[in-house]
Amino acid sequence: MFKDKAAKIFLHWLVVAVLLGNLAYGAKVYSESDAVSQENDPHANLDLFVNVLERIRRDYVDGKDLTYQDLVHGALEGMLSKLDPHSEFMPPVKYNYLKEDTEGNFGGVGVHINIQDGYLTVLAPMEDTPAFEAGVMSGDRFMKINGESARNISMPEAMKKLRGKPGSTVEVTLFRPSSGKNIDVKLKRALIKVSTVKDINNQRKFEVDQNKVGYIRLTQFGEETARDLEEAIRKLEIQDVTGLILDLRHNPGGLLDQAVKVSEKFLAKGELIVTTEGRRKGENSMHKSSGRNARPELPLVVLVNEFSASASEIVAGCMKDLKRAKIVGKKTFGKGSVQKILPLTGQDGSALRLTTAKYYTPSHKVIHGKGIQPDYNISMSRMDEELLFLSRTPGGMKMIDEDRREDVKNFKDPQLVKAMEILVGKKKLRAQADKKNKGVEKSEKKSVEIDPKEDSNSPDKGSVEESVDKPE
Repeated sequence: MFKDKAAKIFLHWLVVAVLLGNLAYGAKVYSESDAVSQENDPHANLDLFVNVLERIRRDYVDGKDLTYQDLVHGALEGMLSKLDPHSEFMPPVKYNYLKEDTEGNFGGVGVHINIQDGYLTVLAPMEDTPAFEAGVMSGDRFMKINGESARNISMPEAMKKLRGKPGSTVEVTLFRPSSGKNIDVKLKRALIKVSTVKDINNQRKFEVDQNKVGYIRLTQFGEETARDLEEAIRKLEIQDVTGLILDLRHNPGGLLDQAVKVSEKFLAKGELIVTTEGRRKGENSMHKSSGRNARPELPLVVLVNEFSASASEIVAGCMKDLKRAKIVGKKTFGKGSVQKILPLTGQDGSALRLTTAKYYTPSHKVIHGKGIQPDYNISMSRMDEELLFLSRTPGGMKMIDEDRREDVKNFKDPQLVKAMEILVGKKKLRAQADKKNKGVEKSEKKSVEIDPKEDSNSPDKGSVEESVDKPE
């Protein structure tokens, strides 16, 4: 009994010491006030926490199977879930998976997943992965993993089951809401190397079309995205590219520094890209273009949809505010908050993902909860979205009937078609401007030869460019 009491006292002061370290500033403020309310008194609430912790350990029917770590981790997960959907406590297993994701190398099947309504749900398959090749689609629900029910499975447990040694297999049963059917799929795990920059054929060849228009799609913003984008643009420049379509549809975001580096490839030096503002002064920052390897004159159209989020919205918002590009598609997701990963050093290898600031466009418009409105609102039906996905994945074609395969082959992407119309129209306007400019030069030369006084009446280059720019 003395041993239990001593353990309780030790645990109490251990928790107090750890949490008060983070609450030092708040405690100082509270101590300076005449009366501290119960809800804001750290000491009273820590007493409550320890009391509940011990009651569970002592009285819960299966309490002997619970560790203090189980309970504290559960409490911390609940604490962070009260903040916003993007803040979370990450136990060691989940934190390690996050590090693998951002570094771009791990053994798995290649899906972004989340828990929705108690079901493990595919947010998006990663391209060039086993799941993508097998035709796994956004919205698919995991019903079984290796014969065991996946209903109410936790994220760490799901990751543990899906990831593993490259070459090993995992059998899953998926429910596809669009068809109302279950699908059994055997996936061979592979070393996942995330490639985030693709061409229109889902490869990395990057060729211009007959109008000299190039197309580049960013699937997310990883550590190598800006570098790979630069390589892709250079391939197009060798082919005398006259305009570029940057496709950010279904791009969930990623690293802030990569969003800045991608944006500055299309901006002159010193242009404001994005600002971040938080409660602490250190969270406030202003990101401007360096002007390195920039193409500020290259005609540009950016494609977005309701699944374009975070870093994608930084790029789209910047291009729209600065009138650097036309934005085509649907209003973006509206996830404009900054999360910091805070490793809990000296603890058990866990970490916090904490929202510390919000993004603002160059004109100081908030992105979070608002999204970016396109210049051209072009809708796509759910059927269109599915056909677009199927056209990009060979595995998806295997899962559909023969008549639907014809639909995929004949599918015309309405948002891409609009982007092409804009760029080809700009090209024609530029050609007309060049023709007019040549005519002006010829007229000026002729007028000088006949009567130098008439030179002042010739239209200047600036007036021609201004008249051409108006329709854009």
